[in-house]
Amino acid sequence: MSSNGPDDVVLLAHGSGGVMSHELVAKRLLAYISNTTLDRLDDSAVLSCHGRIAFTTDSYVVSPLLFPGGDIGRIAVCGTINDLAVMGAQPLCLSLALIIEEGLPFRTLDVVMSSVHDTCAEAGIHVVTGDTKVVNRGKADGLFITTSGIGLVPGDLDISARLAQPGDRVLLSGTIAEHGIAIMSAREGLSFSTTITSDCAPLNGLVSTMLGAVPTGIHAMRDPTRGGLATTLNEIASQSDVGIVINEAAIPVRQEVRAAADMLGLDPLYVANEGKLVAVAAADHADALLKALHGHPLGQDATIIGEVVSDKPGKVIMRTRMGPTRLVQMIAGELLPRIC
Repeated sequence: MSSNGPDDVVLLAHGSGGVMSHELVAKRLLAYISNTTLDRLDDSAVLSCHGRIAFTTDSYVVSPLLFPGGDIGRIAVCGTINDLAVMGAQPLCLSLALIIEEGLPFRTLDVVMSSVHDTCAEAGIHVVTGDTKVVNRGKADGLFITTSGIGLVPGDLDISARLAQPGDRVLLSGTIAEHGIAIMSAREGLSFSTTITSDCAPLNGLVSTMLGAVPTGIHAMRDPTRGGLATTLNEIASQSDVGIVINEAAIPVRQEVRAAADMLGLDPLYVANEGKLVAVAAADHADALLKALHGHPLGQDATIIGEVVSDKPGKVIMRTRMGPTRLVQMIAGELLPRIC
């Protein structure tokens, strides 16, 4: 049985600030994400921004680090881009901070950094600043990543989970639960007749298409990550002090994902997504918005799943396939830990 040698893995000395640290940054990090701003290696990136700024940050602790359809690097880029995009912001740049556990194979780090590069290219942005730390074995579960992002919000656009209004329609950009099921399949070593892959994707292009078609009709947007669609809808209902009524039959779930969720005892409504969004829009703009979604590769399965109502503020009600309604509550605990 072979083991990784000292030249094949990250060592504590790679975090010392000395020669090996510089080699790690140059050979394993900059090799994938080099650009004129980042290559200066100054203590801060100096940017020229004019207009309203959106700023967000998030940390990623995925297990396993690599999974069908993505890896921790792709999630770290997509997650921060998507948090900017659903506010209507055009992402400009990211920071990338790595906490690497001693012993992480370089081949894993290479996969992750290559994914960071490819996803940034897909979204049309750059990593412009960052940081790297190496910690003792057993202190970081392989790799933790923190990304922050800056974006520009056009004009007087105001999109917020506080702005949903009675009469609005609720749109979902596509099928749900692929990411969480892909993670669980990889984590538990499960195999199905059809490979289930994560939906992880940057949504800024999709949102740009939506805003191009409906510049003023979108009141709220969110990406339903941890806690899934159910938790996201509850957040919007609570923050806007409105009720939301959704139709179970209108919520798209791939057959293989539903079968896997049933086997695992999971409700797809509560399973994480990494490439979907929920939009709440004025009723007279809903059809145009749906048409715009259908015209983009990431929105081809989009559908109107419900509406905003004035009664039952803070509650989400679902009309089931059988006819009766039921309350859809926010998730109480951690359904799937270490998912993003």
